[in-house]
Amino acid sequence: MRVGFIGLGNVGGKLAGSLVRNGIDTTVLDLDDARVAEFVGRGAKRGESPAAIMAACDAVITCLPSPAASAAVVEGTDGILGAVEAGKIWMEMSTTDAAEVRRLGELVAARGGAAVDCPVSGGCHRAATGNISIFAGCDRETFERILPLLTVLGRRVLHTGPLGSASILKVMTNYLATANLLTLCEALVTMKAAGVDLATTYEAIRISSGNSFVHETESQLILNGSRKIDFTMDLVKKDIGLFQELAERAGVPLEINPLLIEIFEDGISRYGARAQSDDIIRRLEEATGISVIADGFPSELVDDEPEAPGHEV
Repeated sequence: MRVGFIGLGNVGGKLAGSLVRNGIDTTVLDLDDARVAEFVGRGAKRGESPAAIMAACDAVITCLPSPAASAAVVEGTDGILGAVEAGKIWMEMSTTDAAEVRRLGELVAARGGAAVDCPVSGGCHRAATGNISIFAGCDRETFERILPLLTVLGRRVLHTGPLGSASILKVMTNYLATANLLTLCEALVTMKAAGVDLATTYEAIRISSGNSFVHETESQLILNGSRKIDFTMDLVKKDIGLFQELAERAGVPLEINPLLIEIFEDGISRYGARAQSDDIIRRLEEATGISVIADGFPSELVDDEPEAPGHEV
């Protein structure tokens, strides 16, 4: 299968890297030409435009920072829509709005193509090794066609149902991760203020009912002080904003998520939209005069699970 990949950012670059590393015929495109040049040096082809990539490939993957960016690539000038025909597949790996991916998917289907929303979950470090989890929303026939490709990109692949279902589940999981991050920030600062050793605190959480994936990954970066999770505050705000919109459309009066949005809006106003999301703990550090730093924790996350072919779950 010839694959196009548009969007070589923190997540997209790592996913595209798995394709190239595993010998998939890959054509790439990004606003940053230096990133494209790096991939060309690793064996990828240079794409000239979204339309040209769709014309040359069987499937085109987009991994972009916002629904607006995806819409521009799909239906804008030289967008992929102009080259969609029977047999072509658009795979949206961005974290996006379900209603928007359905709208764009209908445009693709009207030209004879197929659309899939297939966001990932599990952190950039696992995207880099092909061990990330993937949700896939589409009809079963299309899912069967792309499953061999998805099992190169990720370790665990879940067919979630029709187009849009994967995006709904993805923003839900990001909401949960954000809530977990903020409660961990409060827990770590409070334990330091109470005089408890932070390395001991980390282990106590890790072996307890309070443990989580977020703790075992992001708490380590917080305690190291690097806070370099490769995910920025503006993206957190986008994702939990999408979850808020989803809940409002469904008539669910959320109580916690509006507070999460407020906290990250404050974090963006203090530290900037592109600040690392784990820097949100600085709000509490500054309010208390406490530094949440401990020895023995890594400055970056490395996935030590060997790369292996993925599978459907």
